[in-house]
Amino acid sequence: MDIIINSLYSNKDIFLRELISNASDALDKIRFLSLTDKEVLGEGDNTKLEIQIKLDKEKKILSIRDRGIGMTKEDLIKNLGTIAKSGTSAFVEKMQTGGDLNLIGQFGVGFYSVYLVADYVEVLSKHNDDKQHVWESKADGSFAVSEDTWNEPLGRGTEIRLHLREEAGEYLEEDKLKELVKKYSEFINFPIHMWASKEVDVEVPADEDDSSEEETSESTSEEEAEEEDSEKKPKTKTIKEKTYDWELLNDVKAVWLRNPKEVTDEEYTKFYHSLAKDFGDEKPLSWSHFTAEGDVEFKALLFVPPKAPHDLYESYYNANKSNLKLYVRRVFISDEFDELLPKYLNFLRGLVDSDTLPLNVSREMLQQHSSLKTIKKKLIRKALDMIRRIADEDPDEANDKDKSDVEKSSDNDEKKGQYAKFWNEFGKSIKLGIIEDASNRNRLAKLLRFESTKSDGKLASLDQYISRMKPGQKDIFYITGTSKEQLEKSPFLERLTKKNYEVIFFTDPVDEYLMQYLMDYEDKKFQNVSKEGVKIGKETKDKDIKDSFKELTKWWKDTLASENVDSVKISNRLDQSPCVVVTSKYGWSANMERIMQSQTLSDAKQQAYMRGKRVLEINPRHPIIKELRDRVVKESEDESLKQTARLMYQTALMESGFILNDPKQFASSIYDSVKSSLDISSDAAVEEEDDVEEAEVEKEAKEEEATTSSKGGDEAEESETSVRDEL
Repeated sequence: MDIIINSLYSNKDIFLRELISNASDALDKIRFLSLTDKEVLGEGDNTKLEIQIKLDKEKKILSIRDRGIGMTKEDLIKNLGTIAKSGTSAFVEKMQTGGDLNLIGQFGVGFYSVYLVADYVEVLSKHNDDKQHVWESKADGSFAVSEDTWNEPLGRGTEIRLHLREEAGEYLEEDKLKELVKKYSEFINFPIHMWASKEVDVEVPADEDDSSEEETSESTSEEEAEEEDSEKKPKTKTIKEKTYDWELLNDVKAVWLRNPKEVTDEEYTKFYHSLAKDFGDEKPLSWSHFTAEGDVEFKALLFVPPKAPHDLYESYYNANKSNLKLYVRRVFISDEFDELLPKYLNFLRGLVDSDTLPLNVSREMLQQHSSLKTIKKKLIRKALDMIRRIADEDPDEANDKDKSDVEKSSDNDEKKGQYAKFWNEFGKSIKLGIIEDASNRNRLAKLLRFESTKSDGKLASLDQYISRMKPGQKDIFYITGTSKEQLEKSPFLERLTKKNYEVIFFTDPVDEYLMQYLMDYEDKKFQNVSKEGVKIGKETKDKDIKDSFKELTKWWKDTLASENVDSVKISNRLDQSPCVVVTSKYGWSANMERIMQSQTLSDAKQQAYMRGKRVLEINPRHPIIKELRDRVVKESEDESLKQTARLMYQTALMESGFILNDPKQFASSIYDSVKSSLDISSDAAVEEEDDVEEAEVEKEAKEEEATTSSKGGDEAEESETSVRDEL
């Protein structure tokens, strides 16, 4: 058990945070049940939804108690026996690969952090549907559960008693526990009380001995002595006496109910850490605290976390859990309302507290409530405004003309690079939003960031791209691929970069889907430069050039009859490369083809349809193309010329990002070309292998077989002789 716990936790202090968090969850559950059945709370002290902390220094016991929902005997076995039940190695493996550390049943895995400070733990629990039971365990993975007939009845709820280790004595100090509650649990929604000592002034009778001690010393003047003697001696005196009482440790009003102007950045950060159970040192990237009024009234507080969860996009379309907590009139209802925010914003943390939604209805009925749609619409708008504000306040995001104004800000250094950090963590979510949310597509497009041929390795926005467009440029040029380095060498960029046009690099697989939905921005159309239809400035179509290559283009198309080639055309996008292969405007790009081919359940028929026809574009100024034209005019039936044309097409396919259907045939063509350049006859055959080596191997094998057979016979004979001797 020690090995497991120490592999999960590095900071001993967090055990108290975890236990208080579990207690808060249990209180949330009983309060939710009480909305429809008030009798579940019982009466008397049981109705007090609070958390209590108590110390016993002599016995070295620290107790944490709540009046939450409690656990039955079955719950205790199922929830607290997790490690012993599932096996230690499997448990560690799951946690180290990112298993959910928050909830296993009622208790989190965080419960096991108690073994950082305790070597023996008792869990007393009483559920309304069962008798009181106690779960006991040492730090060895074994545990026992029995009916609790010797401890004081809890009424309802759970009490955890930690028998602290020798080296954990600091957790028996009141000041240490107060410090931990303030650091980690100040914003828990239930009162946390600690049985704490305090000194009070008490009047007690004065003894004669006390009076004699008060007599003046020899150094006191006679006048002073006479004056003191003349005064009436007190009959009582005041002393300091230590008493114990319940002290409230988290006397802080819920942050979301306060005026935003009165809440400090430090308080927002501490509340975020408490809400998200994220106790790192980093501040949230941004937050939005607001009150919505009108037909639907609610208060909300949204946070952008500093880091994305490792599993943010795993089971993206199947995950139901939201990171927003829903409260109705300050009562926690659920954190499983995915109707509050769309899936692409499920990385946000926060809460919503509504005065409009009904309290005493089921979660299912709440999910169908008409007010949720209004709340969702306002939350999306505020969330996107909050994200946009990160960019607006980031000096790196400002245009050159605005940078001087931004740099005057006092918190310039703190804001610098914040949007790039956001984009690296959550950029995929913005892209998914553009795909899924048509009504907010343009607002989301403003948040889009990318690298380009002119961004100098930094992120750029579409607005920045448009501000740099050349006069008369109507389209936003982009190209998709696997990496920026690969795209920078693409032949599709040659003439565009030469003419000083900016081209956007899209290197995320989701970008291919993104650009199927993002057709235009600010009246500018998007143009994939690897597809047909690219227009570069005012082009002058030279009819003479087209006519002079007419015979070559027709011949080349006929030569590629077995390939999926629609036509061969004169290119307007090439500068140094002889040829390139482009796809039809509405077909898949080479990058999309590669993505779809890697899909396990891809449909071959759909792939063939979406792949569409390919177009071979040739550079009329390239010496190879000019030479081919001249040779075709003279000897169009030359088979070696046709082979060269096919080889050039296959090479262009590779350079254009396509996957070759027959790489073996391509390799053979390359080797034939090498033969030709070395003046080796195309009929030259590979020299036959000498059979001597093979014959020697066969001979050695036979000799080894014979030796083995002989040895086996000797062993059998020896065995037979041994048996005779024994008889």
